[in-house]
Amino acid sequence: MSAPSSITVTSRAFQDGGKIPKKHTCDGDDVSPPLAWNGVPANAGSVALVVDDPDAPRGIFTHWVLLDLDPATAAILEGQVPTGAKQARNSAGKASYFGPCPPSGTHHYRFTVYALTEAIGLPDGAKLDEALKAIDSKSIARGRLTGLYSR
Repeated sequence: MSAPSSITVTSRAFQDGGKIPKKHTCDGDDVSPPLAWNGVPANAGSVALVVDDPDAPRGIFTHWVLLDLDPATAAILEGQVPTGAKQARNSAGKASYFGPCPPSGTHHYRFTVYALTEAIGLPDGAKLDEALKAIDSKSIARGRLTGLYSR
C-alpha cells in the first residue's frame, strides 16, 4: 500500500516504537488501544484502520481492520468501534480486535490509518483479502504508529 505518509497517528497508551501495554494484548484485557490521528486530506471519502504484525512466523498477521470510518473521525476510544464503521475479518477469522499475542520474541505491531477516496462499502465480517485489496485500491494517504510487544 503505497499512498503518501501524510497522516500522523498517535496513542495515549504508547509511543511510536514503544511497548504496547499488556491491557491491549491477549495477555491482558485484549481491548484496542485509544488512537488519534491528523492530516487526513480534505478530499478523503472515508478512513480505514489496519493493525498488523509483519513479524508473524507465517507472514503478516492482521489483527484488526476497520472500514468506512467517517473522514471527519480523528480518534478511536479504547475498546471502541466508531459509529458507522465496519470490521472486516482478521487473520484469526473474526471481525474484531485481536490484540498482540506473539509466540516468541518481540514483534512490531503496525497501526496504520488510511485516507480513502470513498467508502469501501463491504459489510461487517467481510473477507480480509477483499478488505485489504479495497483499501489498497482507494488509498490516497496513510500514517502509521508502531508498537512493540513480547511475552
